Amino acid sequence: MTQQKIEPSNPETLTCYRHPDRPTLLRCNKCDRPICSSCAVRTPTGYRCPECIRDQEKKFDTAQLPDYLVACLLSAGIAFLGSYSARFLGFFTLLVAPVVSMIISEGVLKLTRGRSSTLLTRLVLISAILGSLPLLLVGLYNMGIVLSVYGISAIGSFLSTAWQAGYTIIMATTLRARTKGLYIG
Repeated sequence: MTQQKIEPSNPETLTCYRHPDRPTLLRCNKCDRPICSSCAVRTPTGYRCPECIRDQEKKFDTAQLPDYLVACLLSAGIAFLGSYSARFLGFFTLLVAPVVSMIISEGVLKLTRGRSSTLLTRLVLISAILGSLPLLLVGLYNMGIVLSVYGISAIGSFLSTAWQAGYTIIMATTLRARTKGLYIG
């Protein structure tokens, strides 16, 4: 027995609903609209269009006004304390910065009782960066004065400022990675 290849007779040509000039075979698995590969967002259950993703994200935006205030104060305060300790810890700052970001993210999660929003995540990150900047800026200012007065022989003042800068960078990137994967925002 020979197998015949069955071809569909004149299949419907689909185009992306956002880009009518792009032919596609993909459809959103929620609203069934045709989407091109640039618009498709891969989820564990299939591809979705940007509007369905946005609608789903809105369901998770549950933060209330006090949550924003508490989260910002907590993250700025803890980041400031970490920045202060970075002046004395030297190399160990590399180990402390990720721990500080964990304390910030877990603290925000507990104080907001699990309520979250995209804006909350952004504000937590911005507040943590702003909380770690004052001592870094003072260190940069002092380093500039010391270098202008004593020249290159005062390179020792550079180290504490470098550790604070390293702390801010590591803390911020680790906090961003932690909060991106979690639903605190």
